[in-house]
Amino acid sequence: MSQHRMHSTITRAALAIGLVGLLLTAIMFAAVRRVEQRALANEFQQRAAVRMAAVQRGLNDAVQVVRVLNQVFKTFETVDRAQFRMFTQPLLERYSNIYAFNFHRVLDGSERAAYEASLQHDYPGFSLTELVDGGAIPARRKPRYIVVDFIEPMLTQRSAFGLDVSSNPVLRAAMDAAVDSGDVRSSNLVRLAQVSGPQRGFLVIMPVYRFGADISTVAARRAAWIGDTSAVFVVSELITKILQNGGFLVNDRFGIKVYIGARADDAARVFDRADHIETGTGSAPNWFGQLVGQRTSTAQKTFEVAGQPWHIEVTMPVSWASGAGSFFVLIIGFLLSGGAMIYLQSLIVRSQRIQTQVDQRTEQLNSANAQLSNDIAARKRTEAALQVRDRAIEACANAIIITSAEGPTFAVEYVNSAFSRITGHDARGVLGNSLYLLESAGNGGSDADAGTILQAMHDKHDAHAVLHQYRADGSAFWSDAYVAPVRDDTGVVNHFVIALYDITETKRYQAELEFQTNRDALTGLANRSLLHDRLAQAIAYASRYDHPFWLVFVDLDQFKFINDTLGHRAGDLMLQEIAERLLASVRETDTVARLGGDEFVLVLPERTDGALSTSVIQRIMDAVAEPITVSAHEFFITCSIGVAVFPGDGCEPDALLKHADIAMYRAKETGRNNVQFFTPLMNEQALERLHLEGALRGAIEQNQFILHYQPQVDLASGSIVGMEALLRWQHPELGTVPPGRFIALAEETGLIVPIGAWVIETACRQNKAWQEAGFGGLRMSVNLSARQFAQPDLVASVAKVLTETGLNPNLFEIELTESLVMTDVERAIETLDSLHRLGVFLSIDDFGTGYSSLSYLKRFPIDILKIDQSFVRDISDDPDDAAIVVSIISLAHSLRMSVIAEGVETRGQLEYLQAHDCDQLQGYYFSRPVPAQAFEQLLRDGRCLVDGAVHTSASALVASVRTVD
Repeated sequence: MSQHRMHSTITRAALAIGLVGLLLTAIMFAAVRRVEQRALANEFQQRAAVRMAAVQRGLNDAVQVVRVLNQVFKTFETVDRAQFRMFTQPLLERYSNIYAFNFHRVLDGSERAAYEASLQHDYPGFSLTELVDGGAIPARRKPRYIVVDFIEPMLTQRSAFGLDVSSNPVLRAAMDAAVDSGDVRSSNLVRLAQVSGPQRGFLVIMPVYRFGADISTVAARRAAWIGDTSAVFVVSELITKILQNGGFLVNDRFGIKVYIGARADDAARVFDRADHIETGTGSAPNWFGQLVGQRTSTAQKTFEVAGQPWHIEVTMPVSWASGAGSFFVLIIGFLLSGGAMIYLQSLIVRSQRIQTQVDQRTEQLNSANAQLSNDIAARKRTEAALQVRDRAIEACANAIIITSAEGPTFAVEYVNSAFSRITGHDARGVLGNSLYLLESAGNGGSDADAGTILQAMHDKHDAHAVLHQYRADGSAFWSDAYVAPVRDDTGVVNHFVIALYDITETKRYQAELEFQTNRDALTGLANRSLLHDRLAQAIAYASRYDHPFWLVFVDLDQFKFINDTLGHRAGDLMLQEIAERLLASVRETDTVARLGGDEFVLVLPERTDGALSTSVIQRIMDAVAEPITVSAHEFFITCSIGVAVFPGDGCEPDALLKHADIAMYRAKETGRNNVQFFTPLMNEQALERLHLEGALRGAIEQNQFILHYQPQVDLASGSIVGMEALLRWQHPELGTVPPGRFIALAEETGLIVPIGAWVIETACRQNKAWQEAGFGGLRMSVNLSARQFAQPDLVASVAKVLTETGLNPNLFEIELTESLVMTDVERAIETLDSLHRLGVFLSIDDFGTGYSSLSYLKRFPIDILKIDQSFVRDISDDPDDAAIVVSIISLAHSLRMSVIAEGVETRGQLEYLQAHDCDQLQGYYFSRPVPAQAFEQLLRDGRCLVDGAVHTSASALVASVRTVD
């Protein structure tokens, strides 16, 4: 009975020991498992981030390609189909994920027929189409179309050529957003006309505006919009190629879903790689997977590309067997616990005699077991941490280098696999060697270099540098290098870790963008932006060292003939050949730029070994003049050259360019194919105009204007019945300035308004003075300019002058030209009616030279027609002019108007006008325009016409007596 009780007691103790062992094993398993899961989660997030970044970078690259294509339309005023094909072909070869390039042209409905006819020559049967129910049909008539005008590659994309997309709401929304922003915008998913099947795609669109148009506001951009450039992508193929290029679709357990939109919506899913490894086959039972933490890891990201949000999800199933360390702990725990139970059970069956020893040994065994479990757990934790670090470093896409902290060699102790991929050096060959790999190939990318890295390592602190290095095969590459010290527990630096990021593609893209920004797309020469920068540098250098330089403006003679006869393609080839000749004619340090068209500019600094000479210019002209063969035609082309010299011809880039341009045009004016150096005389006309404008502004205040008066003679009585007031300018330095030199300038600057007001007031006062002096009721005639006639207070100002001077309105006449009153007929009629109601006379000056309509002439309240002197001059000899004069006289009389003939200079002209009932004359035959005092003397002398001759009153009396005798 006692022995049985003892046996039962020992069995319960063994079971207790086993349970304790299992409990400890479970605790150790859970701890190790948690560490493994955290490591797996971190690894998944890193690898998922790499895939999501690859997709985002691939989409952004697609946007950048559209920006590059759009530069062609910003650079050239017109782009033809051949240029579009030439530019897009290398882009299609380089970016295989691009399905097609488009140029959408905005086409007015009235231009459709001409547009279709122009393309039917090269594409028989061509017509505009639109998509209806997935099929292309002839486009309906619309006020405006948005047409696929250019598309490449044409052979595979012909079905979309000529497609009108204006009715596609998805594309219109993207186009409107791009036009308003002036930048790239992406469309939502659309059905592509050139793709059969259910596949969908999207377009990346950038607007094209009218060349040289103002696009500073949204309204201006909408008005200047003429089309857009776009890239077409089949979205599933695009995502697939991006992931294939990154190696993410080969032996990869990751599931990737891509949505076009801001969230995971099945309707917007454009890519789904859901080939997850099933967890039910060959794995633990489901209850066991749940017990040990089996799950699916998920990472997601939302980003924006060209105004279009995208959402991406990356998943990976994490099996229960991931991370073997925890299960190793579990197995060891089970084995130890079971061994302890078996061992205790074997001790129980032994003799009672050694019970005390058994108890002691059991206690020792339990203690050793616990210590062993702790050691195993600690070792596993250490091993897991080291494995996580090693896996993270090895999985890193960037090169990682660990070196010792002992200078000056800083021996390499570790490199990851990315190091060999980036640098081309074998890891075994660099371990133990010095850090020579950081030596630069000529650092031009930043202020830091390899010396910065090594100096930071000597000083025991971190640093960053952009390095230009060589790979093992001798090829150069760019890297972004970061160095950081590693300290031990006491804070002493014992190692350095260096990370190298390969930025070669980024540098190449930056260089390409810089070239496109600063270079002419056709010739590769400097463009206007780079020219201004080089000019500023040349001016700074020349000012510092007192060295002059020449700015040479070259324009090809008769270049337009090449374009008109052989087309723009031949012209482009010629421009490229001329650009190469200009480069070969100057030094490498000189700048050759193309401003546009056939205009080139050269910056020629003076060399220290000799001054500039005209031999350089002659060499340029000789190089241009050499025969050029274009399209099997040989041409001999010349150039006209203008030269401005710094600092004598200007100290600013714009001034030098302007003066060189003026000199070039002077060379063209003197017969082309020559060179002209800028001289101040070339600016004489502009300076004279500026000086004349300044003098004109002070002429009224300084009383420099005077009026001359030309008599108007009645042909029936032969007496003076009126006069025309003519403005003269007496300048104290310039002398008498003829009206032809300053009237147009006064009109342009608006000074004609105060000058005209002065003329009206002065003429009215003078006429009132003659009336009070007893010379009778003479009518004063004054010309109005276009600006004066457009003044809203014209009628009020005329009425005010008449009131202030006391002149009867019937003695005042206003002359207007035909073109003036015909500009705005309705307003002119309103103004003329108001003037006529004042009682003044109205006349049409220079009648017959404009474009008056008889229907309008009847509506004008005109009293007098003045026949232009160009018709009067030849009425004695030219039957046509004579017929015109007779017709004007007859027309005026039929409309109850009087007629004045201007420019009468001969007796023959006078007799012809008298014979055909002309009412009055004005011209040199009777009198030139004279000052007020001389005109008054004419009145006092009684100057008149008697039998076609000019007499004073006394001579006329003698002549009449002789006639009676």
